[in-house]
Amino acid sequence: MQSTYKYRFDHSTIYWTLIYIIVFVLLGGLLYHLYEGGYLSAWFTSFIDETVEVRCLLDITEIRRDEIASVRRVDPKRMKWFLPIFGGCGFFGYYGHFIDLRRLDRVRLYASEWRNFVEITDIYEDRLYVSCADADRLVAELTPPGGNRPDEDAEEEA
Repeated sequence: MQSTYKYRFDHSTIYWTLIYIIVFVLLGGLLYHLYEGGYLSAWFTSFIDETVEVRCLLDITEIRRDEIASVRRVDPKRMKWFLPIFGGCGFFGYYGHFIDLRRLDRVRLYASEWRNFVEITDIYEDRLYVSCADADRLVAELTPPGGNRPDEDAEEEA
């Protein structure tokens, strides 16, 4: 015999939920007006001298431009193999440490949307994934002077 029980939120649960929603909306509006860029821009990439800075809500990552080994666009289908280890997934974007199940490697991901991905690999073999609306321009500006080193996925397929 199966029983079904009805439930109802009490008044304090409803009030606290509304308070949290209002606070999050106000914080989102504040972030929108404080940061430049139009979109809820808690994410942006900037070039300062010889350093690339990736800023998100909780972290600032800096990469020296002379330590960049390769920069390439990444198909969103490739990103389905990424599983979050520590970070946010869907709350103001996707950020933190992820594991790439295809390569069994830990990577960092900073994305405001789940498309327009750019992979930045440094000389220490650390991979960083960012998303931006103008991904092609980002790739063109960050590509090392000697060009990208060969892609491991392309070598495996060949």
